[in-house]
Amino acid sequence: MSEQAGVPVQFGIMSVSDITRDPTTGETPSEQERIKATLPIAKHSEEVGLDVFAIGEHHNPPFWSSSPTTFLAALAAQTERLIVSTSTTLITTNDPVRIAEEYAMLQHVSDGRMDLMLGRGNTGPVYPWFGQDIRQGLPLAIENYALLHKLWREDVVNWEGKFRTPLQGFTSTPRPLDGVAPFVWHGSIRTPEIAEQAAYYGDGFFANNIFWPKEHYQRLIELYRQRYAHYGHGTPEQAIVGLGGQVFMAAKSQDAVNQFRPYFDNAPVYGHGPSMEDFTEMTPLTVGSPQQVIDRYAAMREHYGDYQRQLFLIDHAGLPLKTVLEQLDILGSEVVPVLRKELAKDRPAGVPDAPTHAARVRAEFGDGPTRQARPGANRGDNLTGDSPYQDSPAPAGAAFGLSRKGALR
Repeated sequence: MSEQAGVPVQFGIMSVSDITRDPTTGETPSEQERIKATLPIAKHSEEVGLDVFAIGEHHNPPFWSSSPTTFLAALAAQTERLIVSTSTTLITTNDPVRIAEEYAMLQHVSDGRMDLMLGRGNTGPVYPWFGQDIRQGLPLAIENYALLHKLWREDVVNWEGKFRTPLQGFTSTPRPLDGVAPFVWHGSIRTPEIAEQAAYYGDGFFANNIFWPKEHYQRLIELYRQRYAHYGHGTPEQAIVGLGGQVFMAAKSQDAVNQFRPYFDNAPVYGHGPSMEDFTEMTPLTVGSPQQVIDRYAAMREHYGDYQRQLFLIDHAGLPLKTVLEQLDILGSEVVPVLRKELAKDRPAGVPDAPTHAARVRAEFGDGPTRQARPGANRGDNLTGDSPYQDSPAPAGAAFGLSRKGALR
């Protein structure tokens, strides 16, 4: 498998993994049918020249993606260039230790062709299902990511927080590929604290701007850019921004409107609400010709500045597999090649390309050797022995459960 070359803007699709009745046929696919149909959609996104496939995380019907890493690992094994990602990993209800281990494993099996987007999700009952309190959503997001960030950067972690049992002498395995942690996007549709969190760590901020008017997301992105600079990661223009989007296309715009209307009107998220015309006016949903999509999305930089990732939602609301693959063909052949040129035009030299594992490894190690973590003869007891890795010194005071800085955490 080969690492994707650097590009100014990565284009891809994101799936919410809904299993929805097709309003034109009355048929609802089984879970097996929908899961199996998503693989050719994801693989075809690479075949038509897109860069990213992202899947959400849900733990309730009518969604199937309760285990994103399982699906993404299968997808990585069947692709060569595609970056596999999540469009939400639930940082609030997943144990950060499991996130650290599962996504580092995905990083290895994909040869670095992965990243993840952390979010709080939009299903309130998921909190008690996993033993958490929804009223603690923001504190959970902040504390859990602080631990996840540490687990990927320190071989031996001592830690104590509010929401899970303490860790003493813990090592998350496998260690990140090449000694570089997976790239993290923090996704939000409404929460300034998440934009602040992304800025604090110098991570990416994904504004999933598919529901509300652009002015709301302009404020969130501007906050993120300013705070990114405040924390010393670069200029506001160097902050890493991603955007959501939704499209349905046909050669004639009225054909697209007629074909998509029954799916829009019955969609589980926004069906039986605003009209399709009102929704397309208020949000990035664009139903029409490929040129209308090009015009709409080429203007995104005017609203949000130069950015690094654009994901489209196209496989939802009960649309049949054949239709989704046709939409991908149009996106890959007629829309994205033009958008690549438009969004690269007059792009300032200081604006970074979209993040890739290869680029981040070069930034960390230059042309030198990367880290290849090799465990020593360790019995799972980092409190009384040496470092578990041959290339790392034992933490200061390791025999007493102390961190590298010699303080119990």
